[in-house]
Amino acid sequence: MDEIRELYQEVILDHNKNPHHFHTMDDADSRQEGFNPLCGDHYTFYLKFDGDRISEVSFEGSGCAISKASASMMCAQLAGKDRATADRLFELFTSIVTGKIDPLEHLEELGKLAAFAGVAEFPIRVKCATLPWHTMHGALHGENSSISTE
Repeated sequence: MDEIRELYQEVILDHNKNPHHFHTMDDADSRQEGFNPLCGDHYTFYLKFDGDRISEVSFEGSGCAISKASASMMCAQLAGKDRATADRLFELFTSIVTGKIDPLEHLEELGKLAAFAGVAEFPIRVKCATLPWHTMHGALHGENSSISTE
């Protein structure tokens, strides 16, 4: 588990400073806004589909290092995946950051996302890490209202 803690720190710092897929997508098929009133995180996620596959994913906005790193890594992980895989990763990620499952049992499926298991040690930060995922899930399933962690 120490290796996951070290990876957590490295990943958070890197993706916060250099977020991947951080841009507006004017021709998105789906757009969803998410907000964490406790922390002030506020993001918009964009998805473009090719049939059932997420051909492009991006985000814009601002927030704490954990939420931005989570959004960045999520986008990198979901690009090119189908909806069922995106739903599976959503379930895995939220279960890991809430401490419900052991990340070591799902390392192959999660890759570097397993680093976020460390969030489970800081319950106040779970909403920061999961906001991007809940917002993306809303975009994936056509939610019509803003996503909030409250």
